[in-house]
Amino acid sequence: MGQLTHSFQVTDDCIGFKTILVNLYVIQIEGRVIMVDAGVSLSASTLRAWFRNKFQKETPDAVILTHAHFDHIGAISSFLQHGEFPIYLHENERTYAEGNPYLPPDPTVGGGALALSSILYPRKCESFAAHVRVLSGEEGAIDLLPGWTWFSTPGHTPGHISLFRERDRLLLAGDALTTVKQESLVAVWKQEQILHGPPQYYTPDWIAAEESARWIVSKRPTHLATGHGVPMKGDMLPHQLDQYVDEFKRLAVPKKGRYVHTQDTNSIKGTSSP
Repeated sequence: MGQLTHSFQVTDDCIGFKTILVNLYVIQIEGRVIMVDAGVSLSASTLRAWFRNKFQKETPDAVILTHAHFDHIGAISSFLQHGEFPIYLHENERTYAEGNPYLPPDPTVGGGALALSSILYPRKCESFAAHVRVLSGEEGAIDLLPGWTWFSTPGHTPGHISLFRERDRLLLAGDALTTVKQESLVAVWKQEQILHGPPQYYTPDWIAAEESARWIVSKRPTHLATGHGVPMKGDMLPHQLDQYVDEFKRLAVPKKGRYVHTQDTNSIKGTSSP
């Protein structure tokens, strides 16, 4: 059964931390502690206590956001009260860091309690734009994270990114895909592991989401850690991901809904597969 908050090892230098319904990741590199996403605000005090105990630091050295949905930025304000640090975010996501709202969710998709509840989720956050360092373009490096590449994976949000490390083929996918049916409270509580698409209720561009999934698969990861669900690993993972993208429309896209037949052309990487 699921636990509301707990940490878990992904690799020797990457730790995951589950905050209620979402995961964040902490990478230790060259004496620095880099946090990828920041969970939900209700878990901020628990996360900060774990952070102090585990790393003997009051704040991370940097935060990299895969996107700025409420469940991925929640602890930022709590950490900023104890010191300043850079927050890396894609240029297409900056408007949300400035406090502007996302498109409304679609509670009619997915058929689960978390989908039905999505109408109640916060659509915007308190601005933290003063701390943002903008990531521009399709992919690149981050100076504090040598050996890693970020790349654009829009669809779930216009400025969504994922992170990849070639050395051990570790991929942090954010919500570009998940390993649990996030729409279902029962599946989330039990942490039933399955390759699944981005949370359906908060994904407005399914054309871009499919292309981003194919981009992720092209990296051939053997470690996959997502914003929702238990990480997956092994030499068979690329084959499992191939099967997933081959059936993307059946496995990930709702049959009908507010955003099924629309797209945000500004978020699409291109017209050809990677």
